[in-house]
Amino acid sequence: MSFLKNFFKSQKSSEEKNDSSDKSTFNPDLNLPLDELFVHNFRSNGGKFLYCDSLAEVKEQFINILEENDWFECEATCFEPILFSLLEENKLNFHKVKNPMFHLCTCESLTADEGSVVISDKQIKHLKPNEISSNIVIFGTTSQLVPTKTDGLREIKKKYVTNYPSNITSIKNFSNNEESQENFLSYGSCSKNLYLLLLEDL
Repeated sequence: MSFLKNFFKSQKSSEEKNDSSDKSTFNPDLNLPLDELFVHNFRSNGGKFLYCDSLAEVKEQFINILEENDWFECEATCFEPILFSLLEENKLNFHKVKNPMFHLCTCESLTADEGSVVISDKQIKHLKPNEISSNIVIFGTTSQLVPTKTDGLREIKKKYVTNYPSNITSIKNFSNNEESQENFLSYGSCSKNLYLLLLEDL
């Protein structure tokens, strides 16, 4: 999926061409490759997308997020040991926190047709989306891209032969602006300021 490298290199010229196109933000070309469709819909939902081609770049981009939001030496929540080192290396407290600035987690899948992120109790335990921080940093991989939520649930069944996860939910509203709050398509969903660190692993 090295498309992402080319995608970002040609993004500026593509945007210029799209100015004269009759395709709207809400009506993307459904014939796009899976990964391009996800990026388009994810960004349309207000998500912040950071492509990484190595774990070293994941760490670098994570630091950039901390700098952008002034989150150094603050409190965060994280329930996955695989991610603890990212927090420890940057002196972030995630033990018995009272006022977390953001939640760090992985995901179950990335759904292309709606640009959403599927998570479960593996990432957020028993908490509902509105009970975790309004700021979320998610670490995902290109191998987790799926066409639809149904495909995502199918992948979860394959992954967890036993100890099937509970509290499976989808987050797809990543903008806190007034317009997104009034959009009836987002009714009942919890809006989050979400960063996606996407590692190419295919």
